[in-house]
Amino acid sequence: MSILSYLHVVLTTRLAELRRDGERGDSPVPTAVIIAGLVAVAIAVTALALTKADNWMTGIPNHPGTAPGAGEGAGG
Repeated sequence: MSILSYLHVVLTTRLAELRRDGERGDSPVPTAVIIAGLVAVAIAVTALALTKADNWMTGIPNHPGTAPGAGEGAGG
């Protein structure tokens, strides 16, 4: 038996096995959709936490602002 005949038989047999096996796992599309949804939720939660923290910081009396040295007196 030549090597080409052997490879042909092996390939044909393997393809037949793959066609018979109906359960081959989940498609990657639902997994990608779930990951994209989780990323969107994570971005929303992060934005909400950032907004809440910023509002809380600006509510502190004598808040110096975001610029360095904004709350200090002039002339040093």
